[in-house]
Amino acid sequence: MRHKGWLLITGILISIVVVFLVWPDKKTKQESKDNVNKLQATILSWNDDKLIVQDQNNIIYTFLSDQNNWSNHDDVIIYYTGSLDQDKQVQDVSITDLKLNNIAKNADGIPLNYLDNGLFKDYYTLAYKKLLTLSLDEKIGQIFLVAYPGSNALQELQKYHFGGYLFFRKDFQNKSVEEVQTELGNLQQQSGIPLLMAVDEEGGTVIRVSSNPNLAASPFKSPRELYLAGGFPLIYNDTIAKSKLLDSLKLNLNLAPVVDVSTNEDDYIYKRTIGENQDITSEYAKTVIKASKEGKVSYTLKHFPGYGNNLDTHVGSSVDERSYEDWEANDLPPFKAGIEEKAEAVLVGHQILKFFDENMPASLSTNIHNFLRDSLSFTGIIMTDDIAMAALDNEDNNQSLAKLGLLAGNDLIITTDYPNSIKEIKEALNSGSIKESTLNRAVFRILAWKYYKGLMFDNTK
Repeated sequence: MRHKGWLLITGILISIVVVFLVWPDKKTKQESKDNVNKLQATILSWNDDKLIVQDQNNIIYTFLSDQNNWSNHDDVIIYYTGSLDQDKQVQDVSITDLKLNNIAKNADGIPLNYLDNGLFKDYYTLAYKKLLTLSLDEKIGQIFLVAYPGSNALQELQKYHFGGYLFFRKDFQNKSVEEVQTELGNLQQQSGIPLLMAVDEEGGTVIRVSSNPNLAASPFKSPRELYLAGGFPLIYNDTIAKSKLLDSLKLNLNLAPVVDVSTNEDDYIYKRTIGENQDITSEYAKTVIKASKEGKVSYTLKHFPGYGNNLDTHVGSSVDERSYEDWEANDLPPFKAGIEEKAEAVLVGHQILKFFDENMPASLSTNIHNFLRDSLSFTGIIMTDDIAMAALDNEDNNQSLAKLGLLAGNDLIITTDYPNSIKEIKEALNSGSIKESTLNRAVFRILAWKYYKGLMFDNTK
């Protein structure tokens, strides 16, 4: 009996020891399970057993992982144990699982946040499918509307894949209709993605095409001249005539009308406006956009959020000290009227409106672009004025203007210095200060616009 008793006691003691020996392992495993962290990110690359991702705050992390199951640009959730360290080149953590992040998409695979029921909505599926076929260089090129470089335009196009060319008076000087048609037609035929062919044909002091008597019987008149001579019926007919001429020359985008409100002859912008109050300027905006819908040429409301009586941003910076209430009553109505008439594009100027943003010109201000999208429900193309203009020379920052323009919410960047602008966008993408998803969103909208305009069906390769 004693022997059996000792055996029982010994067995109990051994059991207790085993429990204590095993318990820490179980506890550690439970703690590890409870302390699994997760990181939502986009895969930038996966090679040489290294997984490089960018999180939602644009921070880039590198992990060691030999499982290459996903593709670049996939949105994923990484489950890991340990702590991330932004200063480490390679993270010292253990990946326990990696899953696709099921960002809500429709049946065609388009992210739901792309689907704004907007002006170009009928072409979203085509645009998204096309977007998926583009290289990074092609996508970067699409967001640039660049000054026409002349004789080497085709070589530059093949190198940079521009979204479009912007032509000035010098580009038409002394040329015949046939010469212009051949020159622009060749570019369009050689472009992998159809080009926006843009011009500022406002009438009056800004005439690029009709300044050449070989191309137009007479220069187009200014908005004010037309209004005084025949009111809105004449403005309507003038827009149709303008569109027919531009279309015949293979131009498809007019950076007009100027719908800034100015009634003071001393204002810089006065001569380019209709020269009347906000109500008449609003009717002018509606008239031009409505008339433009009868042709193939798109028109652009400019210069949002309105010049007012400010200085010329071509030669220097301009700060607007007015109150929000003053701007809302006087400058906003024409843009709102044009958008309600289904304007396809809005050009944002470089003036600083202090009540919107004390630090950034309108063209680079997120606040301005959010207002366009959210408050005005604008779903078309937002573009900068030329970022090489003097108004931006004083920007005290270490970031590129093209990068700031894209991050602010522009779809198109107008520039005369495209080599540097494109280089800066590439560097920002490589450094992670711009996510490729931001670029994709802009390119998606540009492609949808090109389908909407009827460009993509004939020339898409």
